[in-house]
Amino acid sequence: MERVLEPEVMDTVEEADAYEAMDHSAPNAAFLARLEELGASGRMLDIGTGPGHLPVMVCEANLSAEVVGIDLAKKMLVHAEKHKEESFACERIQLLVMDAKDLEFDDDSFDVVFSNTILHHIPDPIPFLRESFRVLKPDGVLLIRDLFRPPSSAAVAQLVSLHAESESEYAKELFRASLCAAFTPQELKRLVAEVGMTNAEVVIDTDRHMSLQIPAKVY
Repeated sequence: MERVLEPEVMDTVEEADAYEAMDHSAPNAAFLARLEELGASGRMLDIGTGPGHLPVMVCEANLSAEVVGIDLAKKMLVHAEKHKEESFACERIQLLVMDAKDLEFDDDSFDVVFSNTILHHIPDPIPFLRESFRVLKPDGVLLIRDLFRPPSSAAVAQLVSLHAESESEYAKELFRASLCAAFTPQELKRLVAEVGMTNAEVVIDTDRHMSLQIPAKVY
């Protein structure tokens, strides 16, 4: 099945509210667990933070963590600011409007760079991947997780039915469109090779998720 692009930025009130209303608890918990497995700690960057669930979860679970969350969608960041202010860890969370393809940070700025389900929104992810790698410290942890594209429209329909049955019709359509816009693991491996991330690996996490990751170095 060929990739079908969807909008790069989800910045309408309808899109932001629908995404916020979806149940992300299980995928977010799995993402947090993977960050811990990889040895994530210190100053972290969340690229495409959306409604800001992950910065709150990370900072509440790791009392030494500081997270900068960025997104181009101002409507999404409205939800993120609300979650931030409701958290006891709010002073360790910063939220900024910024383009993932042109990060306004110096080289080697972060101990950890992570991103959850932004990759499929970007038509050409090479600049995003290069920027993620550029701002990561040489010994840092990287975790970029996304959906991967199923082989057929029938497989897409099956995943939507399996994982979004209780969601609204609008949310189901968002999920369907995201699956169709995602890369395959083989495509992601080729992109990683082009960027030159020789120490990164692509792993299959679930029936719909894959991760590009670099663990902390153990000395």
